[in-house]
Amino acid sequence: MNTDTLIAALAKDLPPVSRHAVGRRLLLGILGGGGITLLMIALLLGFRGDLGLAMRGFAFWMKWTYTISLGIGAVVMVVRLARPEPVRLRGFWPLAIPFALLAIVSVAEMAHVPSGDWLAMWLGKTWKKCPWLVLMLSAPIFIGLLWSFRRLAPTRLSAAGGAAGLAAGAWAATLYCLHCPEVSALFLLTWYTLGIGLAAIAGALLGPRLLRW
Repeated sequence: MNTDTLIAALAKDLPPVSRHAVGRRLLLGILGGGGITLLMIALLLGFRGDLGLAMRGFAFWMKWTYTISLGIGAVVMVVRLARPEPVRLRGFWPLAIPFALLAIVSVAEMAHVPSGDWLAMWLGKTWKKCPWLVLMLSAPIFIGLLWSFRRLAPTRLSAAGGAAGLAAGAWAATLYCLHCPEVSALFLLTWYTLGIGLAAIAGALLGPRLLRW
């Protein structure tokens, strides 16, 4: 039996796989982990007392636009890296767009505020704990993505782990907005981004150990 005949025999009775199977499995992992993250916020941190009012303001939607756009971009990256096919990481440059746009908003914000207030805008009231809370809250979502990867076939394990960490950090930050009282774009650009970046670094370091198949 030659190779082509063997492959045809092995694949003869295999059912077709849905083209959306990878996306659905990753979505399940994110939703499962996100549910646990939301529960952690409710039990450990609490939601903003003025959440309804905050959701009518620009600052809240600025934060959500930033974190959700990063989360969507990171999930697209995860979907690509979950398959055993060559992927050029330079193709994910659009992930820099949300950061660049938020940087522009930060500069515009600073231009309308006296320079003596810039430090307060940058540090806010929670800068010491914000990145670490985002990192902590990203853990359940990252674990959910690890579960998703159990039936997938990543080959670039560090990149896949980093993308999973980035996605987990971005969606954790999205949920963290339900608690966080900070309103400055400069705060968001610095401390939210640091927390998301720490989650991505942790994912890249853990990827080769946890995603091996």
